[in-house]
Amino acid sequence: MAYDLTGLRELYPFESHYLEVDGLRMHYVDEGSGATVVMLHGNPTWSFYYRGLIKALRDQYRVVVPDHMGCGLSDKPSDYPYTLSTHIDNVEKLIGQLGLSDISLVVHDWGGAIGFGWAVRHPELVRRFVVFNTAAFMGPCPFRIRVCRWPVFGDIAVRGLNAFARCAMVMACKNRSLMTSEVKRGYLLPYNSFANRIATLRFVQDIPLSRNVPSYMVLKEIETSLAQLADRPMIILWGARDFCFNDWYLRQWTARFPDADVHRFADAGHYVVEDAHDQIVPLIQEFLAQHG
Repeated sequence: MAYDLTGLRELYPFESHYLEVDGLRMHYVDEGSGATVVMLHGNPTWSFYYRGLIKALRDQYRVVVPDHMGCGLSDKPSDYPYTLSTHIDNVEKLIGQLGLSDISLVVHDWGGAIGFGWAVRHPELVRRFVVFNTAAFMGPCPFRIRVCRWPVFGDIAVRGLNAFARCAMVMACKNRSLMTSEVKRGYLLPYNSFANRIATLRFVQDIPLSRNVPSYMVLKEIETSLAQLADRPMIILWGARDFCFNDWYLRQWTARFPDADVHRFADAGHYVVEDAHDQIVPLIQEFLAQHG
């Protein structure tokens, strides 16, 4: 499916690449050369979320940023297993196909569970971690997200009204001046119809709130395997005003990775890369250089 990127090329000036996965196309950005940095987004974002980091790092690194199936510029089949394990499988296929190794893994939101799910399968391929507001372990889920899982209501709100993506631009980004009309258009562009919002809803439905959810045991296994990665350098860049991944989650990360370099941004929300971009970029550049 083609999207009209006219007017977004200044913000998102990247060439599109595609990996065929079971007859479907998975879109990814592949910019620059050098040591590899892989960035994994969450819901309801796409590779557009990392546009500023891609621009900042591509002169020194090879930056690979996929759109999960059903997200961004990837295909959005209606009948597809949009589960945590499938998303991990897809990242595994992409990294294997590209022959990537010695990877710096950058994760946000669902990208945390997906990225660390891949990392515990392939610890030998991971060099270091950059962690934004996310989790790779069990934790609480706020009511305003849980309600989107309700039958009928979820279809109407998430797929019919695009409420999950639209509300995120208000609730997740605290610096409203940064959320310009062009940036809003970029976030919403791939989710322009009921059909194209299928993964947005499926991600919410896959939150492991009970053992009946397919991702439950997958996430439990990831959680119990995190210790094998505790010796890897990690920087945590945390938006303190995140209503979902709050400081409880930050404490869980620091308990598991006590040597992590932690930076907490008091005025940043869930979209911390938007809110604290100017502070985050030099910190990441320094971290990657220090552990190069």
